[in-house]
Amino acid sequence: MRSEVSVTFRNQPAVQIDLHELPPMPTEAARLWLDEQFTQMGCEPLRPTGKLLTADKVVVVAEAAGTDRFADAAWAQSFARAASAALGRPMVHIDVAALSISY
Repeated sequence: MRSEVSVTFRNQPAVQIDLHELPPMPTEAARLWLDEQFTQMGCEPLRPTGKLLTADKVVVVAEAAGTDRFADAAWAQSFARAASAALGRPMVHIDVAALSISY
């Protein structure tokens, strides 16, 4: 089964991370990795209520990481593995400008 995460930034080509050859990340490890990145990058919840859905966390971490962090192949692979596992989807497209995710 094909497994890939793509991240699109405004006016930039999409960053595509193929996960086919990489081992899947356990779901709990994925959530912890995303939590750690969210905290390290000083991210804020998207919703005024403070409620933070997993999909929101993935988008906010991608936004905070920016193109510079995604240029680091090891970090990008870790992000993609975590996003795919936490969302439970093999194909994930993140549009940072629109703050949206599609599967």
